[in-house]
Amino acid sequence: MKGVIVTAGYGTRFLPVTKTIPKEMLPLITRPSIDFIVEEFVASGITEILFITSRRKKSLEDYFDHERELEAAFEAAGDTRKLQAIAPPKATFYFVRQPEMRGTGHALLLARSFVSKEPFVVAYPDDLHFGSPPLARQLIETWEKTGCTVLATLHEPPDINRYGVIAIAEDGLHVTDIVEKPARGEEPSREASIGRFLYTADFLEQLEAEWTRHGTGEFFHTPAVLALARRGRVVFHRVQGERLDTGEPAGYLEAIIRYARTEPELNRVLDRVLARRGS
Repeated sequence: MKGVIVTAGYGTRFLPVTKTIPKEMLPLITRPSIDFIVEEFVASGITEILFITSRRKKSLEDYFDHERELEAAFEAAGDTRKLQAIAPPKATFYFVRQPEMRGTGHALLLARSFVSKEPFVVAYPDDLHFGSPPLARQLIETWEKTGCTVLATLHEPPDINRYGVIAIAEDGLHVTDIVEKPARGEEPSREASIGRFLYTADFLEQLEAEWTRHGTGEFFHTPAVLALARRGRVVFHRVQGERLDTGEPAGYLEAIIRYARTEPELNRVLDRVLARRGS
């Protein structure tokens, strides 16, 4: 199983910092958010990972490479802890640039030669997952049982009308439709699709067919997913574990706080700060 991470976007919600720093490199304390997705992939058995990037994302390549000067300094000092902290993940990384922002469908077409005829997991960097088993492994296990494309969903998120909400077949498993940002009271279910997918080989075939019919403007992946759904080739998997949304500043701030709560030393700092505010 291979993995694809789509990181070509501008990150305009985080301007001005994303003028020079990719949104995916904004940290949760000491680790860039993209590092958590790679960790999830590797923990799921995915060790070949393609990044779909753009001209402003060179720091992603640098981050997942060796830093020989630092490594030499830490080796000379015998500092194994810092050596371990900067060691690249045990995976092989590939990078391809999307030459212009033409939508998620256009970006995924760039992965054709990388994935060939294999199923592959796709992540968008706004969605971080914490828990066991890792989310990519959950999707792989669902694919192993069904042989279908798999959409990761949240059950009844409080802001469900901001998402694409799936319609579910009578079997309670297959997806029949996706309604983007439905009006309140018109949601086809209580399951909201998030930025984590497992696509089968027929997805890219369908995506290419949709591309030949596409006119101007951005080209998205959703029409190909819906075409597969009409053939009974799409199922959903409800996310198990904790999901953090770093897609906009408020969610990113919440993600930092919630992540800090998992680290005992940082948790004590938060407690001290909150205690001072309450006094």
